[in-house]
Amino acid sequence: MSEEILVNVTPRETRVAVVENGMLQELHIERGWRRGVVGNIYKGRVQRVMPGMQAAFVEVGLERAAFLHANDVIRPVPVDAGIADDAPPQPLATPSIVELLRDGQDIVVQVVKDPIGTKGARLTTQISIPSRYLVLLPQSRSIGVSARIEDEAERQRLKTLVADLSASYGGHGYIVRTNAEGQPAEALAEDIAYLSRVWNVVERRGREAPSGTIIYEDLSLPLRAVRDLIRRDVEKVRVDSRDTYDRLQAFVAKYMPVLAEKIELYVGDRPIFDLYGVEDEIGRALDKQVPLKSGGYLVIDQTEAMTTIDVNTGSFLGQRNLEETVYRTNLEAAQAVARQLRLRNLGGIIIIDFIDMTDPEHRRQVLRTLEKSLSRDHAKTTVYDFSPLGLVEMTRKRTVESLERQLSETCPQCSGRGTVKTAETVTYEIFREITRAVRQFDAARLLVIASPKVVARITEEESAAVAELEEFLGKTIRFQADEQYLQEQFDVVLL
Repeated sequence: MSEEILVNVTPRETRVAVVENGMLQELHIERGWRRGVVGNIYKGRVQRVMPGMQAAFVEVGLERAAFLHANDVIRPVPVDAGIADDAPPQPLATPSIVELLRDGQDIVVQVVKDPIGTKGARLTTQISIPSRYLVLLPQSRSIGVSARIEDEAERQRLKTLVADLSASYGGHGYIVRTNAEGQPAEALAEDIAYLSRVWNVVERRGREAPSGTIIYEDLSLPLRAVRDLIRRDVEKVRVDSRDTYDRLQAFVAKYMPVLAEKIELYVGDRPIFDLYGVEDEIGRALDKQVPLKSGGYLVIDQTEAMTTIDVNTGSFLGQRNLEETVYRTNLEAAQAVARQLRLRNLGGIIIIDFIDMTDPEHRRQVLRTLEKSLSRDHAKTTVYDFSPLGLVEMTRKRTVESLERQLSETCPQCSGRGTVKTAETVTYEIFREITRAVRQFDAARLLVIASPKVVARITEEESAAVAELEEFLGKTIRFQADEQYLQEQFDVVLL
């Protein structure tokens, strides 16, 4: 598996692409005027406690008040290291929100989910601060190990080592990240010392700072990419900006010197994303339909409640029989679905409608292929077995907007419906509006302004109907095309 990380920097936008075997797998975007706030720690003030929702709105200085649920106020309880992941442990019991918070109370909180759509940011008081190999849990005493480290001897070595090192720095809790596998004690000791310094600063600012201010900000996108995305099989991190390259070199020299040789400045004339075909892939990632090499295709629909993915055989006929054709298409689709989820950053509830298979072993193999393909996904995923209707339900954790919602906006023509009324439908709406206007107001003539396509249809195909309407109403009706009008827009003006 060959993997490279590409960093493209322009004055107002930074993009990081993860390319595996020449194919784009992940894309992260940060724009100067709209940086993500996940991981940032704020001194907030409780704006309103809502017992009915077991939650509170907290003012932290963002555009909208942020949301804090009672579950996220309680300090985490120790968990078994064998089930820990790269995320803070979750609480088991939840007192009433009114026992935990009151209106006007100052509180230190961390953002765990960016504002998405009309929703404000999601907060927690369970602070966690990541570094290269560890995640500091300052309000806990437990040591957890990422479930992706499977070797039991290595898990025990890391847990014992971190527990011993932690005792010298306040005895805080830690999660050992996947990147820590095989690392020496010196590397983990450096991480713990760094996290201890950061937490001391956060504590001091939390006491001194006024409410509504940020007291800890996560790293910029290029530095986060190096911290979080580099694995052993990453060959190069190629950067097309000298300034960003210098900052990355300084960062790795301080925190991960063994990676210095992997950071490379790209000075070619051709844009780095063009060189790897990333720009074309980004364009295709905004399409609903995803072609498969076999001739089949996926149809991806993202809604507020969930994302649905439909698998179709398309032109793929296979060589043996229908069941074999369906099985081969579903196997390819399972791999494609895993890639599209990462690339498009789709999260929440996801429903996959594979083509129906009668062989239970084929179903197991398709499910196994999907799970294996998702194993490289940085986001936490949970896949369930085929439902009685033949659907696969899964969840994928998402903390930022999907790629589509970062790069696109609601179509002004259809207002997000995906369709517009036909010119014929709009024509008859205009006729009804003319009749309604004449009955309400007195006017000798009427002027209708509409889109060129609608006006052309009225004057060419509905001229007889217009003549009948003029005779029935006793009014003269004139039509005017305006390029500024969308197909569904029109105005009836009384003269």
